Amino acid sequence: MGNNRRADVERHTRETNVSLALDLDGLGRYEISTGIGMFDHMLEQLARHSLIDLRIDATGDIERDPHHLIEDVGLVLGQALNEALGERRGISRFGHAFAPMDEALALVAIDLGGRPYAAIEVTFSRESIGELPAENVKHFLEAFAQEGRLNLHARLLSGENDHHRVEALFKALARALRAAVTIDERIADQVPSTKEAL
Repeated sequence: MGNNRRADVERHTRETNVSLALDLDGLGRYEISTGIGMFDHMLEQLARHSLIDLRIDATGDIERDPHHLIEDVGLVLGQALNEALGERRGISRFGHAFAPMDEALALVAIDLGGRPYAAIEVTFSRESIGELPAENVKHFLEAFAQEGRLNLHARLLSGENDHHRVEALFKALARALRAAVTIDERIADQVPSTKEAL
């Protein structure tokens, strides 16, 4: 079952071009280029700590505003996750993780139950973290949840340094995803729902 949980998705608009490949049963390998250094860094953390192999090549009108590119990467990442999960047979489905980074602490809980919803409570003191506009972190997570058909709750529980706060958030997301996409061999041929469909 684990050998075909892959997806390749592309999105081309007047504003952005995004090409993404994902393997849920990888080793956390990554090749990521978005032109936004801090965004690349966060996506690398996501791949490494989820053990999801991730290749992202994204270009767009970031000299105008990185908003479109960050949103579209979130949309495409969600689409790839949804495609790679297929019928979602055998998955653990739920995942949650706390991730500390120095003084910062983040909590992420997810349900890959097919119902898109995002409840994101994250705030930052700076307008930008490196080249990453802080307001777009929430927007990225919402786009990912929508297209990935997952219920995503994210909270920043403490911290003062915005770099630490956003990195803790992405690491918590990675670990929650890692748990949720893992195949439970006891139900490997079953859809994890009393409805028997996700």
